Amino acid sequence: MTDVTADPDRAAQLRDQIVDTLIADGTIVSKPVETAMRAVPRHQFAPDASMDEVYSAYNAVFTKKDEHGVIMSSVSAPQIQAMMLEQAGIEPGMRVLEVGSGGYNAALIAELVGASGEVTTVDIDPEVTDRAARLLAGAGYTRVRVVCADATDGVPAYGLYDRIVVTAGAWDIPPAWVSQLTAGGRLVVPLRMRGLTRSIAFDRAGDHLTSVSAQVCGFVPMQGAGAHREELLLVTGTGEIGLRFDDGLPADPSRLDNAVRTPRAETWSGVLIGRQEPFDTLQLYLATVLDGFCIMAVDPDLDTGLVAPANRWFCMAAVDGGSFAYVTTRRTADEASVEFGVHALGPDAVALAERVAEQIRTWERERRSGPGPVIRVYPADTPDDQLPDGRVIDKQHCRISISWPAATAA
Repeated sequence: MTDVTADPDRAAQLRDQIVDTLIADGTIVSKPVETAMRAVPRHQFAPDASMDEVYSAYNAVFTKKDEHGVIMSSVSAPQIQAMMLEQAGIEPGMRVLEVGSGGYNAALIAELVGASGEVTTVDIDPEVTDRAARLLAGAGYTRVRVVCADATDGVPAYGLYDRIVVTAGAWDIPPAWVSQLTAGGRLVVPLRMRGLTRSIAFDRAGDHLTSVSAQVCGFVPMQGAGAHREELLLVTGTGEIGLRFDDGLPADPSRLDNAVRTPRAETWSGVLIGRQEPFDTLQLYLATVLDGFCIMAVDPDLDTGLVAPANRWFCMAAVDGGSFAYVTTRRTADEASVEFGVHALGPDAVALAERVAEQIRTWERERRSGPGPVIRVYPADTPDDQLPDGRVIDKQHCRISISWPAATAA
């Protein structure tokens, strides 16, 4: 027995502390979400975890790993769950489908829909659904339906749904997730676009979806038919530097073979940002305007200093022909902020570094103070002339359009 299950009163106290923290940081903004998160005993859905693990506002609890240690299932961090429930706007009496089962989030949804609503949770892994069903029943949420199936097809037996909440990282939007929504229904999904994942709330309008909010997040990736692997391009023979592409490698990746043999070009943008200030719109903006956008990672065990990213695990980058560039930062004199810069390697390194830096300056002038883009999802056979202006990302089942509003002064 863990310390949490041994002392439920202490667990309830810690649960209230988490909710108070999430109210203070602006994650929880509605009374229904607050009430649900105070009511559901989170510790009963992670019985093997310690008190510190279960009752941390910003950390997930991992419940299943494969033989290589890769996370297969988890109870998401309370902050992420509260954020997505606020995005979903679930009301009493609604019919809700949850894609990705763990038990705890389905219990929160059950609290939100009340006795007159319906909750169905689906997962491809029978071990996960068996565990979720057992834990839900033990916590008293016997009305939640638990279905073992590949969620690519949705769960048509119990739809149409007012809300579909996806709790696994998705690369694509299968048609069933749109067709099984009611008119005006909402899909909340952690969607990966060009290597960036955002929890996006989409409202249905006919055959397509339009975003109403987007928040930074990270999730265990989808399994089954919806699984999708990024492609990795190693630009050094040792594997020191890897470039991850979400939608296919460059046309001739061998052109990068000698990029690291050239001197590193460095340019600085003059754009400053506070150390704790989010810059997720910059990430989306560069992913929109740079054709060769990708994510760079450096193996710390093989790092020779050829590149110097601010974050070796996740760094915005771009490829153009035989050159590649990446975004980094340097400290300012007052150390209260950092400055964005660009490093590049390859025969056109100087020009590429300056082009990327100029896009950072454009973001500063026109996008930093304004709203983020509108993201729309259309059927895969939608012609180009029926799509709005902006970056179009083609997936297997859909076409995603990222459109920025009119520029605003910084």
